Amino acid sequence: MTHEKSMQDWRRDIHKHPELGFCEERTSAKVSELLESFGLDEVHTGIGVTGIVGVIKRGTGNRAIGLRADMDALPIQEANEFEHRSVNEGVFHGCGHDGHTAMLLGAAQRLAEEGGFDGAVYVIFQPAEEHGKGALAMIEDGLFERFPMEAVYGMHNMPGIEAGHFAVREGAMMTSEDIFEITIRGKGGHASMPERLVDPVVVGAEVALGLQTIVSRAVAPRDWGVVSITEFFTDGARNVVPSTVTIKGDSRALSKDTQTLIESRMRQIVAGICAAHGAEGDVMYQNDFVPTINTPDETALAVSVAQDVAGVAQVDPDCPTCGGSEDFAQMLRVKPGCYILIGNGTEGHCGSSLHNPHYDLNDEILDTGATYWVTLVRKALPA
Repeated sequence: MTHEKSMQDWRRDIHKHPELGFCEERTSAKVSELLESFGLDEVHTGIGVTGIVGVIKRGTGNRAIGLRADMDALPIQEANEFEHRSVNEGVFHGCGHDGHTAMLLGAAQRLAEEGGFDGAVYVIFQPAEEHGKGALAMIEDGLFERFPMEAVYGMHNMPGIEAGHFAVREGAMMTSEDIFEITIRGKGGHASMPERLVDPVVVGAEVALGLQTIVSRAVAPRDWGVVSITEFFTDGARNVVPSTVTIKGDSRALSKDTQTLIESRMRQIVAGICAAHGAEGDVMYQNDFVPTINTPDETALAVSVAQDVAGVAQVDPDCPTCGGSEDFAQMLRVKPGCYILIGNGTEGHCGSSLHNPHYDLNDEILDTGATYWVTLVRKALPA
């Protein structure tokens, strides 16, 4: 069986049996068994709950790099009907982590069989990327102390980019993501007697509009930020003015300073508007993802490798910043590295947005992704 066919089989099996963050027990077992069968020097399991690190050493050099793939799925019901669709109700590989895992497995197999480098490669299979907890769990479990590496690299598929093409940029590659929940407490009652009430719906509406001034009037035009309200609900009824309104949402930025500014202004706006109406307001603001920042030397290497693999014309070395967020950013806070995008295609399932119930990873890019990893290792750690 060819490496490419093996990767497709692994990918489709993982897709068919998706698991949520920190519950990747079947996936983790499959990955570790395959790594053992490839003859790696070491295979370590249970790092950050269900994470795995495989070690491949060749030559006498003491340099080392890390390659990371994510393993978890999403809490989404899959809408596809093909044979390898999810058999787990309400769980779905809608972001391509099944393919990322298969690509890194394919690269590990080739590197173990063929070598061609001098030093150590750590293949990192991370749990729980989707809710931003897995990278920190592995780091806190001693990832970089137990496996000392000079740099770490990641890769993600991207629908809308031609299959097998690459896109990357130095600096801010992806944004932070914070979540917020604003609770406004007024005085509810009968809808026909507004003069006796403190209507939290009116207060909440003003807060919703006020939040839109954060980016437009507090964040400098040279910077970047987004504040989005995604939920607005009450405890009222048809003829009942509610006592409580809850507003939930998501904010993103490219720097820690902008993250801090957004949170500060949000708290000021909620406190001020609530005070003006005689209501009370609380803000829960949680930092889930930090910005993904690619370092210069490692980005230059990634660009060079991608051009070797796909051709110069198929690589965008200065792509726009992606508005999504990535847990791999936590690793880049500790080590230099680069996070690159590989095109998943523009049509059909492969062109569907990430997190869409009709999405599927394009099997045609598996070999390109694995070859990128192998080439990166050989170029970073020349024999």
